[in-house]
Amino acid sequence: MKKFIERFNTRQQMQKTSFEIFHYFDSQPGSVALHHHDFYEIYFFISGQVKYQIEGQSYQLQPGDILLISPLELHQPIIDAGLQPYERIVLWISPAFLHQYTTDSVNLSHCFDISYQSHTNLLRLPDLQRDEIRSLLDNLLEQSRTPDFGQELFCLSLLLQTVIQLNRLMPQHQMEPSASSKTLTSQLIQYINRHYQSQLSLDNLAAKFYVSKYYLSHEFHRVMGISLHRYIVLKRLVMARQLLSMGESPVSIFEKCGFQDYSNFYRAFKAEYGISPRQFAGSETENITKNQTASQKSQTDF
Repeated sequence: MKKFIERFNTRQQMQKTSFEIFHYFDSQPGSVALHHHDFYEIYFFISGQVKYQIEGQSYQLQPGDILLISPLELHQPIIDAGLQPYERIVLWISPAFLHQYTTDSVNLSHCFDISYQSHTNLLRLPDLQRDEIRSLLDNLLEQSRTPDFGQELFCLSLLLQTVIQLNRLMPQHQMEPSASSKTLTSQLIQYINRHYQSQLSLDNLAAKFYVSKYYLSHEFHRVMGISLHRYIVLKRLVMARQLLSMGESPVSIFEKCGFQDYSNFYRAFKAEYGISPRQFAGSETENITKNQTASQKSQTDF
């Protein structure tokens, strides 16, 4: 089977309306900032020395590990550029695309669902099941880059098989984070996730956790690599993008996401994403239309 290996691209926006898949190999990997995106991500780790942080939880990865990351989760790989190259397969899936094939009895996004208490992001499979997922991903990589007859339907079949298998395997093979969930930073992030609509000043948070604001600020930056204020703004913007993608108007959501006024929300959104909230909402509407058209076309092809 031909390998389609490429160098890492810092792009975090999907260019297709369904899925994108990459096989990355970096002998001298650079750093990757804490980030989020509007799609589901399946990450298959192949080699390297990587600790992956997702919403304050830390996962020390082993070859063959699979991470399942939802659109609402801020995440970042911490890469030790040692002797081993950093190699992984990354699959992006549009939520709208996945929703097309979800039924009342089969929720394909269940394995990404962060709302249930036992959820973790790491899946560590027995050899046979791990090799099966790797084979599906390799086939999807090859088919997505070849113009063979029935390529689109073949890719759709492989993609659905991959997601269905991960949903079947997730309950039995979830792995707990490497670090304790009781650390100050992880507890702080859990609190922010529940109260991002509220006033989250450094003084208030320090009083809530019975530590000095200087210690709180320093410890958060040490673990996460960014300031506490920066993290809170990012979390609020994540939630704002989610609401915009669900069709809510920009002027109706800034308070729901913890911004004091619309002008602050507008400036933060445009500084982070390079477009205004209204422009983003318009692009999401266009993407929904494209997905509906693609769904109708695929149903006609069947």
